[in-house]
Amino acid sequence: MASIDDLFKKPYAPNKKRKLEISQNPGASYKVTKVSLNSDSKSNGKATVEDEEDDDDIEAGPALPPEEAEDGIADEEGRFFGGGITSDTADALNYIDELDTGDDVKAEKIDASWLRKVALNFERRISKNSELRAKFENDPQKFMGSEADLDADVKALSILSDHPDLYGEFARLGCVASLVSLLGHENTDIAIDAIEIIKELTDEDVEAEQQQWDLLVDAMLDADLLNLLYGNVSRLDEANESDRAGLYHILAVLENLSSRTPIAESLGKNTSFISWLLKRVQQREPVVSQNKQYSAEILAILLQSSSANRTLFFGLNGTDILLQLLSPYRKRDPTKGTEEEEYVENIFDSVACCLDDSEGKIKFLEAEGIELCLIMLREGKMSKPRALRLLDHALGGSQGGPCCQKLVEVAGLKAVFTAFMKKHDNQTTEHLLGILASMLRSLPGNSAERIRLLAKFVEKDYEKIDRTMKIRR
Repeated sequence: MASIDDLFKKPYAPNKKRKLEISQNPGASYKVTKVSLNSDSKSNGKATVEDEEDDDDIEAGPALPPEEAEDGIADEEGRFFGGGITSDTADALNYIDELDTGDDVKAEKIDASWLRKVALNFERRISKNSELRAKFENDPQKFMGSEADLDADVKALSILSDHPDLYGEFARLGCVASLVSLLGHENTDIAIDAIEIIKELTDEDVEAEQQQWDLLVDAMLDADLLNLLYGNVSRLDEANESDRAGLYHILAVLENLSSRTPIAESLGKNTSFISWLLKRVQQREPVVSQNKQYSAEILAILLQSSSANRTLFFGLNGTDILLQLLSPYRKRDPTKGTEEEEYVENIFDSVACCLDDSEGKIKFLEAEGIELCLIMLREGKMSKPRALRLLDHALGGSQGGPCCQKLVEVAGLKAVFTAFMKKHDNQTTEHLLGILASMLRSLPGNSAERIRLLAKFVEKDYEKIDRTMKIRR
């Protein structure tokens, strides 16, 4: 008679615990089982363990289930083998898999017919929300559901950016005007979402033809888009994250619209955006934010786009303000790769745009811009080539004579020629040559300023002339 030890003898197995592997796919365990069961049942249907060679091994434990109990078929006592599921459950899972992987699901066709349905539903959402707001003005719970539905419909319009061929129909149906009207909605979240959609539809990355883009934008302008955008600037609080994002979207819309010069001029003439942008770039912040940098960029774009905008800017004493903003960087450089670096670049761009007008040159002189540039030229690093650019713009043109005389009067020749004798990149060298050419052209023939300039070319055995010849070879 066998001993107790012999009856319960177990094969050797390492003392390790199996860790539960959590599947990301709820049906994954079923699929693995199914693959195993569909294979050869005689070879894979039974669990086997490779034991160490032992002549005394004795099979122990309950007998394996019969081979015919496959595919989850229950035995008489209701126990399950195989994958642990019944055949009905397996059929149901197979059906679900077919739905998930089937090719019979057709994508919705985005065409004019679809757009008309969307437009009709969109108008209904707006009307319903307006009615409920008016009816339950003091009970927000009664109209919050309609606002959630309206917000979802607004966001759904972003799909139109992939179908610019529908822009004309979108405008004809009146949906553009309805979308723009939501910028005045009492709920700023809905207004912000509408602004974001307008930004996406007008973005330069949209593959729209010029005519399609014009149809959309003209409809937006007819719906008083610019004034509604400015109205949101005053009510959004940048301390709130969603409002801060909303302001960024407004700036992005302004950038998109400014690609058309008449619209850029209208922004300066018919709104107070330039005044607001000038104030925004002056706001003190511990670290220059993205919106502050973006505001400086939009200001530079508007000033570059239109002389009318620059004239308006001069009336706001903008040149003096921008030079004050640049003053801290006469010796200090902004950290590379930060919003501050781009902000400083944009401020320099704005000043350079102003110097292309005769009035801008006068304002630059009055604000002591020549003196500031010379300090940057002597002591600056990042600001040095940008200061040369400003001097090149200020001294150039038929109206640059006063600036040329001012540079000589404040002992600027030494700083300019010191820079001229050093090696620079091509752009900086061109600015230096432009400065010298402007002074030779604009300074009066018998003036003291011109004589001092010519003396610089003669000194040290004509080394400045030699340098000029080497550059031009």
